[in-house]
Amino acid sequence: MRIIAKRTLREFWQKYPDARGQLEAWHSEVASADWGNPQRLKAQYRSASILRNGRAIFNICGNAYRIVVRINYTYKVVYIRFVGTHEQYDNIDANTV
Repeated sequence: MRIIAKRTLREFWQKYPDARGQLEAWHSEVASADWGNPQRLKAQYRSASILRNGRAIFNICGNAYRIVVRINYTYKVVYIRFVGTHEQYDNIDANTV
């Protein structure tokens, strides 16, 4: 999968250094994944939440942080829409961010 954009992750881990290792691991795993549909994503990440319109939510650092993405399964592109603390996540709408 191609991920747009790693810069978002870097900016986040500069503020929350404890997340760096897991965000880098997530990026590496997703970059080497081949998800053709939400079921394949869920097979790799059982704790991921699948939303409508190609959206998915990943828990990072034991659910202390969350990543919201939009996925174009046909073109194999993952767009990072949000990275934040669980508290910050509670203040957004993951379907529209």
